[in-house]
Amino acid sequence: MLKNYFKIAIAVLKRRKFFTFISLFGISFTLTILIVLTAFVDNLTSSNYPETNRGRSLYITVLQQRDQKNYGQRSGPASFYYLSHYVSTLKTPEKVAIASMFSPTNTYVNNKKLVINLKYTNDAFWDVMEYDFIEGKPYSLQQINNAEKVAVISEDTKRDYFGNVGNVVGKYIEADNVQYRVIGVVKSVPVIMPISYADLWVPYTVSKTDYKYQELMGNYTAVLLARSKGDLPKIQAEYAAIVSKIKPDNGFDKLISTADSYLASFISGNETSKIGKLSFIVGIFVLLFMLLPTLNLININISRIMERSSEIGVRKAFGASGSTLVGQFIIENIILTFLGALIGIVLSVIILQIINSSDLIANMHLAVNLRVLMLGLLACLVFGLLSGVYPAWRMSRLQVVTALKAQ
Repeated sequence: MLKNYFKIAIAVLKRRKFFTFISLFGISFTLTILIVLTAFVDNLTSSNYPETNRGRSLYITVLQQRDQKNYGQRSGPASFYYLSHYVSTLKTPEKVAIASMFSPTNTYVNNKKLVINLKYTNDAFWDVMEYDFIEGKPYSLQQINNAEKVAVISEDTKRDYFGNVGNVVGKYIEADNVQYRVIGVVKSVPVIMPISYADLWVPYTVSKTDYKYQELMGNYTAVLLARSKGDLPKIQAEYAAIVSKIKPDNGFDKLISTADSYLASFISGNETSKIGKLSFIVGIFVLLFMLLPTLNLININISRIMERSSEIGVRKAFGASGSTLVGQFIIENIILTFLGALIGIVLSVIILQIINSSDLIANMHLAVNLRVLMLGLLACLVFGLLSGVYPAWRMSRLQVVTALKAQ
């Protein structure tokens, strides 16, 4: 039966090549855009290098202080003092990584300006993040306590600053008018990963700002690594208990801060509402994006139905039920949609290869992995059903006499 439906579907596609082209173009273009966007989002939110422990990590990226009487508020990253004095005292996490937001500094190599993004970290940062060290190793707690001017640099920075040379461990690099001794080189990180991205990592104790200054707000973030995923709710509860006891500064009367999963840490609200809000926005976007080609395909399918009215009339005259005709047309439409999906997948692979080779976002590699492919095929199935149900229902409602006269 399915084989016959497939043959009929191919014959119908060949009958009106222009309409077929429009249908396949709409389907393949829509799915190509969805697959490419999904690949980007998947790369952005998944546990990728060097943040391979995202599944058992919580992030503290924002503090919010409010003046409830005057309706004033201040939001931003935490200070090193806040994270070391309060967050590092948590008992449940296995490790607490503390790092500043990266900041650009200028240096000059062969009379050419080079922008180096600098990040200050504690020693636990290198345990929570799993960087691939091409040369050397990270700085130790003792080197941090001694305020040694040592640095870990990215592979890109090594190439841009030192050129195509061998081992650079032991050499010096200048950033922010300070000479740092290179002790390690790591595989470069995409800039779209702000927690772990930098060109040069140095101990927080060499920072020119006073990291001991006892204010709550600053320029640092923390990643809390749990021993297992089951400990994440315990860490959140423990952190919430500590936040409730902290007195806000600078005249504010309420402090708000949460330890969230990676994605939720960049959205305001509690974690459940954050994920729900994001899912709703993404769902609405996908629905609206698919609506236009779906309506276009419905109109084309209705036109095709009118062309096949005599076939429908004959089949009804010989006893074909409405449900049989509906099932046939929906299957035909799904076959058409899957043909468009195959074209869309091929186009997606080509576009992703072009994006990767163009180095549009340095060190980011997009791919159509299994998750992306399954989401694309699911969208394809939904697309086929949405665009096929109403025309199929219209076809099943045709009267035999009307259908035969229409030809």
